[in-house]
Amino acid sequence: MKLLYPLLFALTLSACGGSDSDSQVPETPETTPPVEPTELVADICYVMSTTMGDISLAIDTTNTPITGANFKRYVDEQFYDGTLFHRVVYQSVSQGGGFTTGLVSKPGFEAITLEDNVGLTNARGTIAMARTTVADSATSQFYINALDNPQLDYSSGQRGYAVFGQVYDGMAEVVDQINMVSINSNSVPVTDIVINSVEETSCPQ
Repeated sequence: MKLLYPLLFALTLSACGGSDSDSQVPETPETTPPVEPTELVADICYVMSTTMGDISLAIDTTNTPITGANFKRYVDEQFYDGTLFHRVVYQSVSQGGGFTTGLVSKPGFEAITLEDNVGLTNARGTIAMARTTVADSATSQFYINALDNPQLDYSSGQRGYAVFGQVYDGMAEVVDQINMVSINSNSVPVTDIVINSVEETSCPQ
């Protein structure tokens, strides 16, 4: 199971925003015990329109105020419009939000504090922030979990990845289809999967 950690690190080392500087020092292990599991809260909802269909997302700003506000900032600035799902790991994750067509890096805002120990888990259908091996390095890139990935959660002695929302519509119809596309040797989809827009919508009751 731990093989996925180096893989995800490799995916995020090319994250935009200059968060992969050679001067960075890898994270130090945390010793704080994991907090009790909690439920995701649907505070803000969005429809992410892609060339493979629409994905409806519920974002949690209650448990992850920094990460939720960060995602909202990128959406409000229309940053994600025209970016790609640029990396797909079958039956694991689909990652996007940092590159445009031709794998051109799109510089993001400043990196944010990692909210990985808040009781949320990398379960199937959740959305989480991609980052480098440095804990506080996430900028714009995110990934959607195709399956349960508990090995990406925070644990005593090991930092995790910040879950901050979940897919509530379009998982089977769109997200699963994205996770099954043909990819090249670098896990980049052979055919571009473009995020056309991300727009706020009413959350389901």
